[in-house]
Amino acid sequence: MAVRPIVRMGHPALCAPAEPVSEAEWPCVPELVRDLEDTLLKAEGVGLAAPQIGIGWRVVLFGFEASARYPDAPPIPRTVLINPVWSPLGEDLEEGWEGCLSIPGMRGWVPRAQHLHYAGWNLQREWIERTVSGFHARVVQHECDHLEGILYPARVRDFSRFGFIEELFPDPEQRPACD
Repeated sequence: MAVRPIVRMGHPALCAPAEPVSEAEWPCVPELVRDLEDTLLKAEGVGLAAPQIGIGWRVVLFGFEASARYPDAPPIPRTVLINPVWSPLGEDLEEGWEGCLSIPGMRGWVPRAQHLHYAGWNLQREWIERTVSGFHARVVQHECDHLEGILYPARVRDFSRFGFIEELFPDPEQRPACD
Protein backbone atom coordinates (compact mmCIF):
# COMPACT_ATOMS: atom_id res chain seq x y z
CA MET A 1 0.00 0.00 0.00
CA ALA A 2 2.90 2.34 0.68
CA VAL A 3 6.62 2.65 0.32
CA ARG A 4 7.97 3.29 3.79
CA PRO A 5 11.31 4.87 4.66
CA ILE A 6 13.97 2.29 5.48
CA VAL A 7 15.49 3.16 8.82
CA ARG A 8 19.26 3.16 9.06
CA MET A 9 21.78 1.79 11.51
CA GLY A 10 21.43 3.63 14.82
CA HIS A 11 17.64 3.81 14.69
CA PRO A 12 16.13 2.29 17.86
CA ALA A 13 13.91 -0.10 15.86
CA LEU A 14 17.04 -1.88 14.60
CA CYS A 15 18.61 -2.26 18.04
CA ALA A 16 15.97 -4.16 20.00
CA PRO A 17 14.48 -7.61 19.55
CA ALA A 18 11.15 -7.53 17.75
CA GLU A 19 7.98 -8.77 19.42
CA PRO A 20 6.05 -11.80 18.20
CA VAL A 21 2.86 -10.97 16.31
CA SER A 22 -0.01 -11.61 18.71
CA GLU A 23 -3.46 -12.90 17.80
CA ALA A 24 -4.88 -9.39 18.28
CA GLU A 25 -2.30 -7.93 15.85
CA TRP A 26 -2.89 -10.43 13.01
CA PRO A 27 -5.50 -8.24 11.24
CA CYS A 28 -2.80 -5.56 10.75
CA VAL A 29 -0.24 -7.95 9.23
CA PRO A 30 -1.52 -7.96 5.60
CA GLU A 31 -1.11 -4.17 5.34
CA LEU A 32 2.36 -4.40 6.90
CA VAL A 33 3.34 -7.07 4.37
CA ARG A 34 2.06 -4.93 1.48
CA ASP A 35 4.18 -2.06 2.78
CA LEU A 36 7.20 -4.38 3.07
CA GLU A 37 6.61 -5.57 -0.52
CA ASP A 38 6.27 -2.03 -1.90
CA THR A 39 9.34 -0.85 0.01
CA LEU A 40 11.44 -3.87 -1.02
CA LEU A 41 10.44 -3.49 -4.66
CA LYS A 42 11.39 0.21 -4.70
CA ALA A 43 14.70 -0.51 -2.94
CA GLU A 44 15.45 -3.39 -5.33
CA GLY A 45 16.53 -5.59 -2.44
CA VAL A 46 16.09 -9.31 -1.86
CA GLY A 47 14.75 -9.16 1.69
CA LEU A 48 13.34 -6.82 4.29
CA ALA A 49 12.35 -7.18 7.94
CA ALA A 50 9.60 -5.21 9.69
CA PRO A 51 12.09 -3.46 12.03
CA GLN A 52 13.74 -1.96 8.92
CA ILE A 53 10.61 0.10 8.35
CA GLY A 54 10.31 0.92 12.05
CA ILE A 55 7.83 -1.82 13.02
CA GLY A 56 8.94 -3.97 15.97
CA TRP A 57 7.16 -7.17 14.92
CA ARG A 58 8.67 -10.52 13.96
CA VAL A 59 7.84 -10.37 10.25
CA VAL A 60 10.21 -10.80 7.31
CA LEU A 61 9.78 -10.84 3.56
CA PHE A 62 12.35 -12.18 1.10
CA GLY A 63 12.71 -13.77 -2.30
CA PHE A 64 13.09 -13.03 -5.99
CA GLU A 65 12.87 -14.65 -9.42
CA ALA A 66 15.91 -12.80 -10.75
CA SER A 67 17.97 -10.06 -9.16
CA ALA A 68 20.13 -7.47 -10.88
CA ARG A 69 22.06 -7.21 -7.59
CA TYR A 70 22.70 -10.96 -7.55
CA PRO A 71 22.75 -12.11 -11.17
CA ASP A 72 24.36 -15.46 -10.29
CA ALA A 73 22.04 -16.25 -7.39
CA PRO A 74 19.36 -18.88 -7.95
CA PRO A 75 15.76 -17.74 -7.43
CA ILE A 76 14.35 -17.78 -3.91
CA PRO A 77 10.58 -18.17 -3.55
CA ARG A 78 8.89 -14.97 -2.40
CA THR A 79 8.25 -15.76 1.25
CA VAL A 80 6.54 -14.03 4.15
CA LEU A 81 7.47 -15.40 7.56
CA ILE A 82 5.57 -14.32 10.64
CA ASN A 83 7.11 -15.28 13.98
CA PRO A 84 9.85 -17.30 12.26
CA VAL A 85 12.25 -19.77 13.81
CA TRP A 86 15.38 -21.25 12.28
CA SER A 87 18.24 -23.51 13.20
CA PRO A 88 21.52 -24.36 11.49
CA LEU A 89 21.97 -27.86 10.13
CA GLY A 90 25.50 -28.84 10.99
CA GLU A 91 28.48 -26.67 11.75
CA ASP A 92 29.50 -25.75 8.19
CA LEU A 93 29.94 -22.02 7.76
CA GLU A 94 30.13 -20.14 4.50
CA GLU A 95 31.66 -16.68 4.36
CA GLY A 96 30.51 -14.04 1.93
CA TRP A 97 30.01 -10.34 1.36
CA GLU A 98 26.86 -8.83 2.81
CA GLY A 99 25.23 -5.46 2.64
CA CYS A 100 22.02 -4.14 4.08
CA LEU A 101 19.40 -1.66 2.97
CA SER A 102 19.68 -0.15 6.48
CA ILE A 103 23.44 0.34 6.08
CA PRO A 104 23.69 1.77 2.56
CA GLY A 105 27.02 1.83 0.78
CA MET A 106 28.85 -0.56 3.11
CA ARG A 107 29.86 -4.21 2.89
CA GLY A 108 31.23 -6.79 5.27
CA TRP A 109 32.62 -10.33 5.03
CA VAL A 110 30.20 -12.38 7.14
CA PRO A 111 30.19 -16.06 8.14
CA ARG A 112 26.80 -17.75 8.06
CA ALA A 113 25.52 -21.29 8.51
CA GLN A 114 25.69 -22.94 5.12
CA HIS A 115 22.60 -25.10 5.70
CA LEU A 116 19.54 -24.38 7.82
CA HIS A 117 15.96 -25.26 8.52
CA TYR A 118 13.44 -22.47 8.95
CA ALA A 119 9.75 -22.23 9.65
CA GLY A 120 7.06 -19.67 10.31
CA TRP A 121 3.51 -18.64 9.56
CA ASN A 122 2.52 -17.23 6.19
CA LEU A 123 -0.26 -14.70 5.57
CA GLN A 124 -2.81 -17.51 5.25
CA ARG A 125 -1.86 -18.67 8.75
CA GLU A 126 -0.27 -21.81 7.36
CA TRP A 127 2.89 -23.12 9.00
CA ILE A 128 5.61 -23.43 6.38
CA GLU A 129 8.96 -25.17 6.75
CA ARG A 130 11.97 -25.34 4.46
CA THR A 131 15.48 -26.73 4.52
CA VAL A 132 17.83 -24.55 2.47
CA SER A 133 21.50 -23.93 1.70
CA GLY A 134 23.82 -21.32 0.28
CA PHE A 135 22.48 -17.88 -0.66
CA HIS A 136 18.92 -18.74 0.40
CA ALA A 137 20.22 -19.67 3.87
CA ARG A 138 22.27 -16.43 4.03
CA VAL A 139 19.25 -14.27 3.19
CA VAL A 140 17.07 -15.95 5.83
CA GLN A 141 19.73 -15.55 8.52
CA HIS A 142 20.34 -11.91 7.60
CA GLU A 143 16.64 -11.02 7.74
CA CYS A 144 15.98 -13.00 10.92
CA ASP A 145 18.96 -11.29 12.58
CA HIS A 146 17.01 -8.04 12.21
CA LEU A 147 14.31 -9.57 14.39
CA GLU A 148 16.88 -10.03 17.15
CA GLY A 149 18.23 -6.47 16.87
CA ILE A 150 21.41 -7.70 15.15
CA LEU A 151 22.92 -6.01 12.11
CA TYR A 152 25.47 -7.81 9.98
CA PRO A 153 28.48 -5.73 11.21
CA ALA A 154 28.09 -7.54 14.54
CA ARG A 155 28.90 -10.77 12.68
CA VAL A 156 32.02 -9.45 10.93
CA ARG A 157 35.17 -11.12 12.28
CA ASP A 158 37.84 -9.24 10.32
CA PHE A 159 37.24 -5.50 10.16
CA SER A 160 39.79 -5.12 7.37
CA ARG A 161 36.93 -6.69 5.34
CA PHE A 162 34.28 -4.20 6.41
CA GLY A 163 33.79 -0.71 5.07
CA PHE A 164 32.44 1.51 2.36
CA ILE A 165 32.16 -0.32 -0.92
CA GLU A 166 34.12 2.33 -2.85
CA GLU A 167 37.03 1.96 -0.42
CA LEU A 168 36.99 -1.83 -0.33
CA PHE A 169 36.55 -2.13 -4.11
CA PRO A 170 37.92 0.93 -5.93
CA ASP A 171 37.39 -0.87 -9.25
CA PRO A 172 33.61 -0.91 -9.90
CA GLU A 173 34.02 -4.12 -11.91
CA GLN A 174 35.23 -5.93 -8.78
CA ARG A 175 32.39 -4.85 -6.47
CA PRO A 176 30.11 -7.54 -5.06
CA ALA A 177 26.39 -6.94 -5.19
CA CYS A 178 25.22 -7.13 -1.61
CA ASP A 179 22.45 -4.75 -0.50
